[in-house]
Amino acid sequence: MAEVHVIGQIVGASGFPQRRLFCKWGLHAGGAWKLLSGLGSGQTQVDDPQADDVAYWCHPLDVHFATKGLQGWPKLHFQVWHQDGFGRAEVLGYGFCHVPATPGCHALSCVTWRPRGTWRERWSRRLVGGGPQLCHPQAPAAVVAAASERFRLRSETAGTVHLQLGVLLRHFGRYGVEC
Repeated sequence: MAEVHVIGQIVGASGFPQRRLFCKWGLHAGGAWKLLSGLGSGQTQVDDPQADDVAYWCHPLDVHFATKGLQGWPKLHFQVWHQDGFGRAEVLGYGFCHVPATPGCHALSCVTWRPRGTWRERWSRRLVGGGPQLCHPQAPAAVVAAASERFRLRSETAGTVHLQLGVLLRHFGRYGVEC
């Protein structure tokens, strides 16, 4: 079987209005893909940037996949959260990006979004925090999969998650797959 190794890190995030950020992440792949080693999901620590608006996590990623086909190439899904002074957490943005299909080192920027909500929900978010969020943790994958349903979701941009990934491909030529 062909193999894909992804080694790198979730560097951090920028462009979010709040501080004290952390990220929940997950890897999602199609049915022909099998995770041989590494974690398929995780969470970073909370970072409270002092000098600028960039939160640094430097959270390691190290996964090894085997596949029988290219359909369902792996994607990284992100949820960026804010932790307030009382320990309460609220989601600030959702995002996803495909793992690069070419071998080598890649610097990626994943733009995130969040549900816009009604004007009352936006006003409430300004005054007391919180705000609308997706009902299901797997919802970003569902939104991406159901392209015909995306028009029903009103959203706004949130910030950007930065990644550095190294991709290694093995045995793709042996199985007649050209990348």
